[in-house]
Amino acid sequence: MALSPFHLAIPVYDLATCRAFYGETFGLSEGRSSAQWVDFDFYGHQLVIHEHPKTATQDSAHTNPVDGHDVPVPHFGIVLGWDEWEQLAARLKSFNTHFVIEPYIRFQGQVGEQATMFLLDPCGNALEFKAFKDIGQLFAR
Repeated sequence: MALSPFHLAIPVYDLATCRAFYGETFGLSEGRSSAQWVDFDFYGHQLVIHEHPKTATQDSAHTNPVDGHDVPVPHFGIVLGWDEWEQLAARLKSFNTHFVIEPYIRFQGQVGEQATMFLLDPCGNALEFKAFKDIGQLFAR
């Protein structure tokens, strides 16, 4: 079964700064836009940043403990291929990105072993990017 692209709209209180962040730091292509929102091609999915006053989660993120780290909640992201993930981690480091959780291998040697990294966009929206050596373990228990 082929995956259908998802659509995700997130609030940003500084549209220009986030437009540059997603476009330049990640290298995402822009789609349609207006004075209040911008569409991005987020690895084949539609991510839209909408100008909006700062939200409570952008001001102070909640966290849950996972594998010895405080994972910000809510967050969103994408599961990449292993090589793509490594290239993205290198790209983000080249932009001197501040990571909430530095790129590392989570659950090493266990079911669901994965590469992961967490960061915040300039408006405090939390993102996670991950990859599995064995994509078949995406939903492993």
